[in-house]
Amino acid sequence: MSALPSLKQLRYLLEVGEKLNFRAAAEACFVTQSTLSSGIKELETQLGVELVERDPRGVRLTPAGEEVAQRAKSLLAAAQDLVESAKGAGTPMAGDFRLGVIPTIAPFVLPAALPELRVDYPQLRLFLREDLTERLLEKLRSGELDAAMIALPYETGELVAIPLYKDEFWFVARADDPHAKAKEILVRDLEPGSVLLLEEGHCLRDHAIAACGTRGQKSQSMVQATSLNTLIQMVEGGLGVTLLPEITLKAGILNGTNLIARPFATQVPSRTIALVSRPAGSRRADVEVLGKFFVEHARRSARLKVPSRSKRR
Repeated sequence: MSALPSLKQLRYLLEVGEKLNFRAAAEACFVTQSTLSSGIKELETQLGVELVERDPRGVRLTPAGEEVAQRAKSLLAAAQDLVESAKGAGTPMAGDFRLGVIPTIAPFVLPAALPELRVDYPQLRLFLREDLTERLLEKLRSGELDAAMIALPYETGELVAIPLYKDEFWFVARADDPHAKAKEILVRDLEPGSVLLLEEGHCLRDHAIAACGTRGQKSQSMVQATSLNTLIQMVEGGLGVTLLPEITLKAGILNGTNLIARPFATQVPSRTIALVSRPAGSRRADVEVLGKFFVEHARRSARLKVPSRSKRR
């Protein structure tokens, strides 16, 4: 049987691939540059292939090195899961837990939920990272996160997604918009070109386009916002209308504005809030408990009425 690469060697390769500098990679691994270089040379000898190109212009991974580094991420994440699983055996919902959350969920769910979570699970230390879905899933795959709270539909590949609850979309516009006079809105009555969206990369943008059907793909507004708060300001400025998730309305995103929120009558567009984790992650049991907690929190929040109009303070 051929000698297997060590986790240390794989980490050396990953750091070189990320830093593209042997000295910086060695510092990140807390070893000398010669130790790191020797480790990578041994790895190349074991695998029988060149992994790193070195020339006066710099350092880069070869195609084979890129493939090995990609696989190494999963192996190192699995090894870390093994260690954490052994440490946390018999002590559920305790210790450090790294949770990623997308920007269209984090500020509208976490401020109310986290105090309750601390009361229910005082031994749990939650570390949060807010980022776009694609980057959160990449960090989840590499073992930098234990779970991520995202919105479906979204392609999660081999990761396990636990659907938590449905988050319906509401129509939001200025009071003088013709649609604002109706108590309920029909999706087919929307003019896709007038619907303001977040910029590319936000999954909420794709969900809003999907809500408008095929018309939404053919006729999109050229005006795009970088955040939901900017989107609100654009609607107030008369640039168009938008669709907002119900959780944002319950969190008071329209407070201090003169904007109108109206529900959709039929074929109500929605997204699904979900927790995503690695299938063999060490915190699988904790992810399930955390999911149940957020579901119960959503049930309690559902008792809050969504305002049809927020009054300026």
